[in-house]
Amino acid sequence: MFEIHWSTLAEETFAEEGYFILRKWNIDEVEKFSILVYDYIDCLNKNPTIGVFISKYSVYSIVISKQTTLYYRILEDKNQIDLILFWNNKRNPKELLKLL
Repeated sequence: MFEIHWSTLAEETFAEEGYFILRKWNIDEVEKFSILVYDYIDCLNKNPTIGVFISKYSVYSIVISKQTTLYYRILEDKNQIDLILFWNNKRNPKELLKLL
């Protein structure tokens, strides 16, 4: 099992996605999203290489929902998964590249 580390950016972007969902839909959808995220994190903990590796940035990505992708790194030497950020797939990809 890996230790899961949330970066400040991951915490902020997770909250932003939740707020976006709340504005567009309702609190029930936010709760569903949160459960989905934690289910994916649980899967990552068991099999961290389940995501797609992006060698240019040395990160993995995994699609959480049609709207959201999680970017993360695996630190084998520390037995740790670093959650980098949650990305709204409708945003400009050039902004994503700046964050990675």
